Amino acid sequence: MRQIIILAASVALLPVAAVAETELSFYLGAQSSPHSRVHVEGDRVIPDEDFLIGWEGRSFDPPPYYGLRVTNWSGANFGYGLDFVHAKVYAGDDDRRDAGYDTLEFTDGLNVLTLNGYYRWPQRFGQLTPYVGAGVGVAVPYVEVEKGGSSTFGYQYTGPAVTLIGGASYPLTDRVSVFGEYKGTYSMNEAELDSGGTLESNIVTNALNLGVSFSF
Repeated sequence: MRQIIILAASVALLPVAAVAETELSFYLGAQSSPHSRVHVEGDRVIPDEDFLIGWEGRSFDPPPYYGLRVTNWSGANFGYGLDFVHAKVYAGDDDRRDAGYDTLEFTDGLNVLTLNGYYRWPQRFGQLTPYVGAGVGVAVPYVEVEKGGSSTFGYQYTGPAVTLIGGASYPLTDRVSVFGEYKGTYSMNEAELDSGGTLESNIVTNALNLGVSFSF
């Protein structure tokens, strides 16, 4: 996972010399996820099945929910950059047991890396700067599935993802600002099971984030 974070920062910093402002942002937050359907097919151990699961975010349990992004502002209003979020989802205990799973979660990250575009309104309300953003990218979660002797643990590329962001920032100094935002992410996940099949689920995460940005 360290390699993904380094890659995100390195790629986004390439055009620094050509832009007016670059921001490096870090954030924490409270993240939840609504129910989604889980579909298993073609496995040697787990029978084909389709069921509804209730997900839990548990944002502050280790490893916590967090994110970082690098944004290049090419002018007063428009920006673009890379955003990495380490979200996570646990199958609710009752739903997990009803489905017969010992473990069903993406908790060393429902990791999503997106390329985002942003629009901001500098100091629209005093020193407060509202902004919106959207992006597309990939999901690279840590898949954890155990049922009936089948065990799968590891990072996988599982499919595409999209994100929507809306928030506002407030400067503390010329180079440091704080921000609060809503961040919604939709990821399409098709994980390979070690016993031969696939587990699929399209997962939405909703998060309220607080963070700090450094401009240079």
